[in-house]
Amino acid sequence: MLNRDFNEVTPQRVAEGITIRWVIGQPEGAPTFAMRVIEFGPGAIFAEHQHPYEHEIFVLEGEGVVRVSDDEGPMIPGRVIYVPPGISHSYRNTGQGVLRFICVIPYAESSA
Repeated sequence: MLNRDFNEVTPQRVAEGITIRWVIGQPEGAPTFAMRVIEFGPGAIFAEHQHPYEHEIFVLEGEGVVRVSDDEGPMIPGRVIYVPPGISHSYRNTGQGVLRFICVIPYAESSA
């Protein structure tokens, strides 16, 4: 069993003002999915991009906007977001504090 505080995992910088913590994944014995905690500082933007795998998101803290294809929606605590595989998406923090969310992805040959 793995039972730890997510803060024990060192954040990796992925872009200006954006970090990711790979809290559960293959190194922890998870064969199918990876769980990440992603944090955006105020004003941080992750530009439009796409992957061949889905994203399942649960917003923990902060305020932001997610854009999936031509649709835009709020990222506020308690929201769940599904980004289908192969669809362009982007995120931006629109609040004054940290935007923090859990993002779960499946392991695929291209994402491992």
